[in-house]
Amino acid sequence: MYRIAMEKLMKWKESKRRKPLIIEGARQVGKTWLMKEFGRQAYADTVYINFDANSRMAELFASDLDTDRLITGLELYAGRKIDPDNFLLIFDEVQEVPRALASLKYFYENAPQYHIVCAGSLLGIAMHQGTSFPVGKVDFLKLYPLSFKEFLMAVGKERFAKLLDGQDFQMITGFKQTYIDALKHYYFIGGMPEAVQSFAENKDFNEVREIQKRILAAYEQDFSKHAPIEIVPKIRMVWNSILSQLAKENKKFIYGLVREGARAKEYETAIMWLSDCGLIHKISRINAAGIPLRTYEDLRAFKLFMVDVGLLGCMAGLRQRTLLDGSEFFTEFKGALTEQYVCQQLKTIEDLEIYYYTNDRGSCEIDFVVGTGERVVPVEVKAEINLKAKSLKTYREKFSPEISVRTSMADYKKEEGLVNLPLYAIDRIAEISIS
Repeated sequence: MYRIAMEKLMKWKESKRRKPLIIEGARQVGKTWLMKEFGRQAYADTVYINFDANSRMAELFASDLDTDRLITGLELYAGRKIDPDNFLLIFDEVQEVPRALASLKYFYENAPQYHIVCAGSLLGIAMHQGTSFPVGKVDFLKLYPLSFKEFLMAVGKERFAKLLDGQDFQMITGFKQTYIDALKHYYFIGGMPEAVQSFAENKDFNEVREIQKRILAAYEQDFSKHAPIEIVPKIRMVWNSILSQLAKENKKFIYGLVREGARAKEYETAIMWLSDCGLIHKISRINAAGIPLRTYEDLRAFKLFMVDVGLLGCMAGLRQRTLLDGSEFFTEFKGALTEQYVCQQLKTIEDLEIYYYTNDRGSCEIDFVVGTGERVVPVEVKAEINLKAKSLKTYREKFSPEISVRTSMADYKKEEGLVNLPLYAIDRIAEISIS
């Protein structure tokens, strides 16, 4: 299975300023597979250590963090000599032994010749719990579910994925039905690797849905197993409210939909926990547009999206037939699914700031506003081909952006700073030229 992150790992390996690497991401997005596959492709050998319920490793790291002593212990555990130039050390579920996380500082300072990659499903939580974290001594890589481009490659449509890379929109438009059909499949299947692989092999939508149900059940178990007991009910309530939050026309998070009379301070920790786990994306409002966007952030207003569009559809009980035939239920829910999809694709673009905009009166709302570092781009999301966008017109009159994007099922078109970018090509947004 092709993952764009593999290219980033290869660059990390060759970097002269390489530090121990931490891969962040929600459970079951493919972190363990990626690390092992990277070791298989790029190194002579790999030493894989899972720290979950590993008392021997807990004891090794409980003493002093002298790197020579640690390497000796790891060699004894692995049963072979570790060659720093040709071996990859993999620390999985590293948050289970906080001292192993702390050791990365000393590997960077005293033994930089060793190639170390780490991951953990709840690493974000560990960082917020006072764990001795090696700030400035590690590199980071965020891993998300498969993007639509990665999905195309996984299901045997590599040429169509490469065509998107080339941005030959005349050719792309000629094959638009292939992209639209694949996009509908992606809405149902999403990007969780196990679900994608199952579909690629068996083309069985029912099997995909069973896998998604298992993943959602595992997430629910994590709430009880890993979250502080006093906030578990609130985590469940926030999690279960996301569907109704996104089904609204105005998708701003409303605490009253979690529980009648609920207030922000009661649920802030629960939202932070879900965000730190990588299970939700919190997209904040901005009240003006300029670089950098974060200077205009309104922390009181935000939208919450899930980690994966397929899991959102599973939670909604969306059937394959409903999706492909476009029944009345799907017509109502289509906007939520489309915005979730766009958010998910934008998240995979490196160094992209992502917000949404409303004016103070609430009469103008832009679904997403992204900062590329060079410019601010408003993004209006349309589920079908209806291109009426009164809010985008109002925004453009007020802020005069160099370029604006309307993304929908309509064909690519560019006119006077406004680009109609097909939904299946939204990941090209940072590369759109003004001319």
